[in-house]
Amino acid sequence: MNGNTYDVVIIGGGVIGSSIARALSKYECRTVLLEKEEDVCSGTSKANSAIVHAGYDAKTGSLKAKLNVKGNAMMGDLSKELDFDFKRNSSLVLCFAQEDLPALQALYERGVANGVPDISILTGDEVRKMEPNVSGEVVAALYAPTGGIVCPFGLTIALAENACDNGVEFVFNTKAEKVEKTTEGYRVITNNGVFETKYVVNAAGVYSDEIHNMVSEKKLHIVPRRGEYCLLDKEAGNHVSATVFQLPGKYGKGILVSPTIHGNLLVGPTAVDQEDKDGTYTTAEGLAEACEKAAKSVNNIPFRQVITSFSGLRAHEDGDDFIIGEAEDAPGFFDAAGIESPGLSCAPAIGEYLAGMIEEKAGFGKNPNFNPIRKGIVKAARLNTEERAELIRKNPAYGAIVCRCETISEGEIVDAITRTLGARSMDGIKRRVRQGMGRCQAGLCTPRAMEILFRETGIPITEICKNRKGSEMIKGEEA
Repeated sequence: MNGNTYDVVIIGGGVIGSSIARALSKYECRTVLLEKEEDVCSGTSKANSAIVHAGYDAKTGSLKAKLNVKGNAMMGDLSKELDFDFKRNSSLVLCFAQEDLPALQALYERGVANGVPDISILTGDEVRKMEPNVSGEVVAALYAPTGGIVCPFGLTIALAENACDNGVEFVFNTKAEKVEKTTEGYRVITNNGVFETKYVVNAAGVYSDEIHNMVSEKKLHIVPRRGEYCLLDKEAGNHVSATVFQLPGKYGKGILVSPTIHGNLLVGPTAVDQEDKDGTYTTAEGLAEACEKAAKSVNNIPFRQVITSFSGLRAHEDGDDFIIGEAEDAPGFFDAAGIESPGLSCAPAIGEYLAGMIEEKAGFGKNPNFNPIRKGIVKAARLNTEERAELIRKNPAYGAIVCRCETISEGEIVDAITRTLGARSMDGIKRRVRQGMGRCQAGLCTPRAMEILFRETGIPITEICKNRKGSEMIKGEEA
């Protein structure tokens, strides 16, 4: 087996590709993950609602429904194994009119049919007792205690690090430009060399239709569905404790208001179908829509405390369900395509499901050295006084605060850079330790973080990027 010959090539380093990689690392197979950006979690996985859905929304019998309930059930134990932030904060689906009660009842019945545990319908007064800031217009709500919130960066990076520690190779800045059938399997031609493989996993997000259509006559069509969000300061983080939805419409679950796992308040997303697969811009109209509709659910949202806005793309497939499994006319080519909401919630289950399909076909043996445990980056600000003092005594870098808004130390940034699949960009640091995610949005801490990245990696200051090549932080010529 030469250097670029593998048992499995995974295309795409989002939460789905990383989950599949981690699940495949449980077997004895040579696996490589190719990611066109400089880091994992650089596409849809970095810009979403960060919700672990309970599973009542998807059509009964669909892959979305089956994998949502299973993925939700897996998330608690997985968060302990891989040391990422996750909380079951519950969810509420609000009903604003008596004539809509049948639709709420239908959603409840679908949830029961899907196997969602402990859901119930509450009266408007019961909802407001639970969430005092919920609108007085609410007449009833579906309550799902298993709903949760997660850090999508933390989940994706934890899956990827554990997969890498268990033998999966990760190759960044490597775009799959062509996939060809061969007598032995497939040839994946990239801007960074050719990779021969027996099996391909297509986890390319909004580009998964293009990858699929290279090898199959049964074409897929993905529509990028853009959603815009507003993120509020941590002072607004306790405005609601549950994730608050509105009754869903044809474009999805509507505008939500939710605390984040890190203590902020999130409002969004809108839903606009577009052709541009890289168009993650925001608009004044879209953000205004998100805020206006959120105000229907929750009173007195302090929108003056918005610290940033962003948008993300959902990979909506025309059939309105996930496409997971071996392509009928392309043996050995496995899709994980059309993974839109609730894809983040489903990710652990999708990983096990698809890896199991490949293992069944290939007959890989178990990896006797598989270690399911991954230890995350220490969060110094969460330690008590004695624990933090001891940490600083052992390593004074943990006492040097770089990001004041989020209380992130030099030691944490160094860990983010030097650990498995360490950060090589400013966004990579940000997603691992939240440097720059606070109120000032990296206005004060960026120069120091760049100095640390240069010191630890040798990347020249003039070549340090926000993310991909071309996004250099410093432009201009040296004097």
